[in-house]
Amino acid sequence: MTDEGAGAAIEVRTRGGPGWPQGLLSIASPPQRLWLRGRAGLLGDDPRVAIVGTRAPTPYGSAQAERFGAELARAGVCIVSGLARGVDSSAHTGALAVGGRTIAVLGSGVDRPWPGGPLGDRIAREGLLLSEFPPGAGPRRHHFPLRNRIIAALSDAVLVVEAAARSGSLITARWAAEQGQTVFALPGRVDHPMAEGTLALLREGATPVGAPRALLEDLYGVGSALDRSSGDASDSDPAPARTDDERAVLNALTGETLRAAEVARIAGLDVGRALAALQTLGLDGDVRACPGGLYERARGGPAGG
Repeated sequence: MTDEGAGAAIEVRTRGGPGWPQGLLSIASPPQRLWLRGRAGLLGDDPRVAIVGTRAPTPYGSAQAERFGAELARAGVCIVSGLARGVDSSAHTGALAVGGRTIAVLGSGVDRPWPGGPLGDRIAREGLLLSEFPPGAGPRRHHFPLRNRIIAALSDAVLVVEAAARSGSLITARWAAEQGQTVFALPGRVDHPMAEGTLALLREGATPVGAPRALLEDLYGVGSALDRSSGDASDSDPAPARTDDERAVLNALTGETLRAAEVARIAGLDVGRALAALQTLGLDGDVRACPGGLYERARGGPAGG
């Protein structure tokens, strides 16, 4: 059965029927129907990881969500999130930027993705919008905790990037833990409110993670997710998908050893964005922190342009 909504076909699936996601068969209060708009085949057997977090991330959090979304997608993993502003949107964007797969689970009807805007429209074309709420349903406050259980149930694991002490992302993580799935948490600054939630998860036993490769190895084993990738697989790490900020920072550091403020000035960025890019590049081994608050390109690092 299909309906038409916002210029795209909408498919409905019934619990226990053909194409019903296996992970939704045994969860508490399972949905009875799902409405789909986009690439319904993404509900197949692909490895899937949820990336969730605050709607008000730091520049570091946004950069890391996009980085993990891109690198996991490059390895053949489908990225699941909730389309919310902030970490969710960055994770979807990272996956789409490398031609990867992504599913957005909504707290509204698939013909009324919330928040509205180009990202939801793009996911309807290139990924999949999914909801247990029928077409025409608007966003309601109580819908969003409900959709979090579906985000968890569709995924092999949940990665929380940044979260406040009472973030809805913690609900997603706890749904995942109750279902026996791995919960990963990206460590953040201990003095920042958006690290309170992830620190709480780490105290509860979440797995700390700092790089996409480490998550892939922990969850699927060395190379296993890459073996299922639609692209060419190899034993070496794929080249990271660089953001514009990261490329600008690499170019600023070509042949130079600079302080963060100098990097920001040359790259045309504010200091917060420059620091976020420096931290990501440092985790990937492309930039080194030197004594005296200086940064330099690592030898043999990739070209920045």
